[in-house]
Amino acid sequence: MGSSVLFPLLHGLSSPLRTVTPTLGRCLLRQLHPPSCTRTPCTPSFPGLNSQHIRGMCVESTLSHIKELSPPEQRLLKKLYEGLISGQRASLAESITLVETQHPRKKELAQVLLQRVLAHRKEQEKQNGGKPLAFRVGLSGPPGAGKSTFIEVVGKMLTGQGHKVSVLAVDPSSCTTGGSLMGDKTRMTELSRDMSAFIRPSPTSGTLGGVTRTTNEAIVLCEGGGYDIVLVETVGVGQSEFAVADMVDMFVLLIPPAGGDELQGIKRGIIEKADLVVVTKADGDLLVPARRIQAEYTSALKLLRKKSKSWNPKVVRVSSQTGEGVAELWGKMEAFRSATLSGGDFQDRRRAQHKVWMWSLIQENVLRHFQEHPAVRGELPQLEDRVTRGAISPGLAADLLLKAFTSSSSSSSSQ
Repeated sequence: MGSSVLFPLLHGLSSPLRTVTPTLGRCLLRQLHPPSCTRTPCTPSFPGLNSQHIRGMCVESTLSHIKELSPPEQRLLKKLYEGLISGQRASLAESITLVETQHPRKKELAQVLLQRVLAHRKEQEKQNGGKPLAFRVGLSGPPGAGKSTFIEVVGKMLTGQGHKVSVLAVDPSSCTTGGSLMGDKTRMTELSRDMSAFIRPSPTSGTLGGVTRTTNEAIVLCEGGGYDIVLVETVGVGQSEFAVADMVDMFVLLIPPAGGDELQGIKRGIIEKADLVVVTKADGDLLVPARRIQAEYTSALKLLRKKSKSWNPKVVRVSSQTGEGVAELWGKMEAFRSATLSGGDFQDRRRAQHKVWMWSLIQENVLRHFQEHPAVRGELPQLEDRVTRGAISPGLAADLLLKAFTSSSSSSSSQ
């Protein structure tokens, strides 16, 4: 990759590359100055980089296969980045589309764009005393809990206070067609017209890893676009909620007041993840059941193991119809943010989430590499047929495929 390509990509970076995306940073620098090169690195051409930052960064990179960017690709990334950081919603939407793509080349372009956005966000956080600028909140609950209505009411209140709010709605994709309903933007009619709000449905693409990759990177882009409140909504109560809970600062569980056996109706693991439980629709005839459920969940939360040294989960009632309890709810959320920031839990959680995100992506990519391996693809049809006929057990078939994969990989590495 020539310097003419790298200069416009890295212009404006003011934090060390290794603190943002080390792999990509090493890749770019290695392409510019390979180990065999005896030139003195032209560090001054890269604002914020010096020999101390570059030292030790020339290692093998998984992104070393990125081809030189064409002029149209350079112009596209420049347009997206400049539009994104200037607050253009169209550029944010186009950037999220880029990171959600499955096209190999576009995925590489997305990583270059994310590199710049991460560097921009890191510099802003440095100017803010090292504190995160955005507050990430995950919202989950069973169907019928009123999540979309609740988000619209809270979102309108926050934009009225001067906040910029982005809503990422995780929709499960169809296993048959791969499509998603994406109905949340239709429900949030008022918020979708608010210029201080951004609503983006995010498909799961059939895998929990898809949730983690696309949603996590969409969060980064939203924060780069100046949105200081990021709401991540999930549909239903299931495993995807665990994935979302591992990418937000605060996880909020929404419970309807008339859901049958309340304490048995929600998985205990989801309750343990919750930092705040919200009983919705607390108005009219449902006010009495809402008070009862609030008392039950308050008692239940006392029995669970405390997961934070600076915060005890709370239970509140709200009515999206009348607006009662919404201001109190936001007060609890601000109290959570202040308590966890001062106690260090906020930063610790984000650091732990980065590791979870890394391993999630590793698992996703290793599985894809396994499925695409020639030795596995050669054995797979025959073994699948034998499993469906009952000739061998699924466990034995899996062991045979893993053996074919490891044997082929070992022989290739020894050559």
